Amino acid sequence: KYLLGTDDQGRDILSALMYGARISLAVGLVSVLLSVALGVGLGLLAGFRGGWVDGFLMRVCDVMLSFPPILVALLIAGVGRAMFPNAHESVAFGVLIVSITLTGWVQYARTVRGSTMVERSKEYVQAARVIGVAPSRIMVRHVLPNVMGPVLVLATIQVATAILTEATLSFLGVGVPPTQPSLGTLIRVGNDFLFSGEWWITIFPGLVLVMI
Repeated sequence: KYLLGTDDQGRDILSALMYGARISLAVGLVSVLLSVALGVGLGLLAGFRGGWVDGFLMRVCDVMLSFPPILVALLIAGVGRAMFPNAHESVAFGVLIVSITLTGWVQYARTVRGSTMVERSKEYVQAARVIGVAPSRIMVRHVLPNVMGPVLVLATIQVATAILTEATLSFLGVGVPPTQPSLGTLIRVGNDFLFSGEWWITIFPGLVLVMI
């Protein structure tokens, strides 16, 4: 009747995995999209403007890179959970997505900044400046499409990293709400029963996480 068994409360593991994978994928995709938007915007601004703007934004990136991403996400998610202990589930999801976003934008910013510094000295940008095109229009209309190649490659890798970060935070108890069966939550629940012989509660969610 239950292909993958049931959990400690008799609930079907297979249906929980299908629902939990949807949550993990949604959190991973949304957080990566926000990281791309923030990182690409700041990287484009830093690379095109240069000067003190570039220096300030790159020092912020250096500070962010000096801390392990999972530690920063754990801190933000933990503080958010402490500030809103009885908040609605949507607020908890928002805090989780923000915590993953703020740890993932730096790589996009540095990548786009380097590509923008190369593109801004090319002839088509100089020609646009000569005919009086506004700098903001040059950045968005001309430079941005030419720096998006590495970003798309990086984003596909970061989706997996974001899902792992969400699973880690949920496993530690500061991720998605306890009532939502994300993969990290299922692994945490099954971990309590692993040594009592009920291995399927944690093994199957772990396998799904590895496959994703």
